[in-house]
Amino acid sequence: MQVFLQQVVDGLTWGALYAAFALSIVLVYRASGIVNFAQGEMAMISAFCAWQFHQWGAPLYLAIAGAMVVAFLFGALTERVLIRPLASSPNHMPLVIITLGLMLVLNSAAGWIWGVQSKEFPSIVSGPAITLGPVAMSRQSVVIVGAVVVVAALLFVLFQRTRIGLAMRAAAGNPESARLIGVPVGSMLTIGWGLAAAIGALAASLAAPQLFLQPNMLVASLIYAFAAAVLGGLDSPVGAIVGGLCVGVAENLAGTYISWIGHDFKQAVALALILGVLLLRPEGLFGTRKVARV
Repeated sequence: MQVFLQQVVDGLTWGALYAAFALSIVLVYRASGIVNFAQGEMAMISAFCAWQFHQWGAPLYLAIAGAMVVAFLFGALTERVLIRPLASSPNHMPLVIITLGLMLVLNSAAGWIWGVQSKEFPSIVSGPAITLGPVAMSRQSVVIVGAVVVVAALLFVLFQRTRIGLAMRAAAGNPESARLIGVPVGSMLTIGWGLAAAIGALAASLAAPQLFLQPNMLVASLIYAFAAAVLGGLDSPVGAIVGGLCVGVAENLAGTYISWIGHDFKQAVALALILGVLLLRPEGLFGTRKVARV
């Protein structure tokens, strides 16, 4: 029982990170109707920026905050320069190809600027693990879970209690009607991309101490994040959080209790979840069900 509880707690910690990445995927999807395949590389570059700021002498929390600002600006610039010129096209394939190209460019740029060797990213907190009954939890894990809870709460307040949040929801839900009532749809979509990039920067900076900083550090994590977004619903922030936690726990338990999966084949759990959801409930657990008139 102790092993089971420990695996659940560890799964929730990683699930919180997957939820943060899934949130960034969902925000872009709600804003532009596409899946941004460069989301992981944008987050990885931001983590390198945080590391660089810290190397230059900034305290770690200020370095991460600075990286989030850089990520917000880069995400907004990406939407303005690369996405918006083709946003009106009924075919989203060119936009998907652009994000794939951006992914390759950013991955190569990180290796060119900082090298391909792994770098040690400092933890925000240090010290002995915190014991909760039969399970133990590192202090960094507590920070990760707490940060994701705070981000989720701030997003809830933003979208439900502020004028700009309501405008962003209107722009994402029905751009034509939003324009008619005076909502600056273009600006709202730009902010959505910026927010997604900033959340990705925070998640990558929190994950970097465990993953070690290198250009390919988020490849596996983004597979889990896509699984979480699909499971929860690509247009549902709540679904992204629930999906992330479910994926984290599922892949941890599968790696522990299914011998042929083990640690090295846990990505198969995420792929199986994606396939199962797409076959049984394509809109996800919390996604909006599409109704077609026949």
